[in-house]
Amino acid sequence: MAKKPGIFPTFFMSGFECSTFCWKDHGRRDLVDETQHRRFVDQDYEQLRSLGIAVAREGIPWPFVDGGGGGAYDFSHIDPMIAAMNRCQILPIWDLCHYGYPDGLDPFSDAFTERFAAYCRAAAEYVVPRVRGPHCFTPINEISFFADCGGDWGWVAPFKTGEEERKRLRLALCRAAIAGAKAIREVDPEARIVNIDPLVQVVAPPDKPELVEKARHETFEDTFVGWDIIAGLQHPELGGSPEILDIVGVNCYAFGQMQYAANGPHKALEPHAEGIVPLCELLKRTWDRYHRPIIIAETSGLAEGRPAWLKDVMEEAMAAVNAGIDFHGVCLFPAVDMPNWHTNEWLQMGICDVVDEDGTLRRVPFEPYVQELRRWQKELNRVTELDEDPFSDPVDLEDVVAAAKRLQPQPDKNWS
Repeated sequence: MAKKPGIFPTFFMSGFECSTFCWKDHGRRDLVDETQHRRFVDQDYEQLRSLGIAVAREGIPWPFVDGGGGGAYDFSHIDPMIAAMNRCQILPIWDLCHYGYPDGLDPFSDAFTERFAAYCRAAAEYVVPRVRGPHCFTPINEISFFADCGGDWGWVAPFKTGEEERKRLRLALCRAAIAGAKAIREVDPEARIVNIDPLVQVVAPPDKPELVEKARHETFEDTFVGWDIIAGLQHPELGGSPEILDIVGVNCYAFGQMQYAANGPHKALEPHAEGIVPLCELLKRTWDRYHRPIIIAETSGLAEGRPAWLKDVMEEAMAAVNAGIDFHGVCLFPAVDMPNWHTNEWLQMGICDVVDEDGTLRRVPFEPYVQELRRWQKELNRVTELDEDPFSDPVDLEDVVAAAKRLQPQPDKNWS
């Protein structure tokens, strides 16, 4: 029996790239198909089971499930995922909108919110009876980044550009996410809502002191607007509340520490550059603002740097636990490698790389990354392979707290 029960059955989690956006020069994309996750779903979930991971972020593809509105849905797209996760005893965190929405729908309209809420209700009605709980949902993934991609940079639909369009799209996505969360809880009042967005640090270029205030505003204010709205701290007329914010999922990558650029995406800082702050500090900012349970909902290094990245992230996470943060887990994302959206080159950031063998993407675990995961599982007294019933006890956070106290890692600026 856990002395301090966590929310999830395992501390370490993973997930699968499931974007369904309309891309600027490609049309509708389906990253589940591009990574062949649908084809190898049994193998992919068996791999997580063998790694002692019983939680996975998995997508429900709204554009394919909801073909034309009117309440007709085709959830057969996720039946293979449900069968595999039930067989392997993996708890899903369902992404209901991963940058993609149905054709012909205007995200700025009331119809968007209404149709999204109806879809969320139908999705919950479909999955809740079919998988074990707790039932976890992310209504709209990375609202802030989605607003950048679709509202400022013109990468994905609705292909808008400019600061005002970005803010307008972010507000529309928050409105829909709140409505979606409420619809889910009409089906399952105990459902957990995991609200995921990037955690960033932005600094001005050394030769442009006039941008210091803009960089500061983006770091300490703009980063949190989406979560603020969902928590009801801004635009309370939309119906947000701390109960809807529920679990805060922060995405942490090296490119989240950036140098401010007036136009387009900011430039990622080089390792050890001036202005980088410890991840522990970023986590503490989030905790101090919301006092809600936190997970790292996505993190990974690249190529050979993956083991060192996990070491850094875990040391920072343990420092955050020692600072009093209610911290519930780390999601190694993705489980299977994903392509660069712009170039389609494989990023080498997954637990498993892929090798193209005449069109078949063979999964190859990156062993140094796996071994670093194993090391941390042992440090935290976590399982390294799932037992017969991984749901029988949640994570005992006392073990995590004890490991953090024993290790006493110090926050640093080393983003490998």
